[in-house]
Amino acid sequence: MAMNGTDLLVLVNTGTPGTPVYEAVGCQRDATLDEATATIDVSCKESRAQRVLPGRYSGTVSLDALYVPTDAAYLALRDANRNGDMILIAREEYGVAIETVDAKIDTISESFPDQGEAVISISLTIDDFWQPVGS
Repeated sequence: MAMNGTDLLVLVNTGTPGTPVYEAVGCQRDATLDEATATIDVSCKESRAQRVLPGRYSGTVSLDALYVPTDAAYLALRDANRNGDMILIAREEYGVAIETVDAKIDTISESFPDQGEAVISISLTIDDFWQPVGS
């Protein structure tokens, strides 16, 4: 799967409760998606071999050097974090959204280096599973 930073959209609800209006807040230079399934150990003393079952699914997303084009977009992202509001992440292929997921913002980091560009990075925890668009 080929993907670049513009294929992962970060969308914040700028509408009212009950009437969501999702707006993209920017794109990023680097994105990391991690998905994991916990392990449940069901071994017994009778055997040396470990026996396992799949446990809880989890996912995280890290976005480095997030470009936030406007003050309004930045404030919407910051307010979503401060208010504990979920944001929406959409994955695209060839400009068409193929799946979405709600996510909780874990951290927003801002860096303001001397002689360099300001950088905003965020880390997110995925809520539930990715859902195909249209389902």
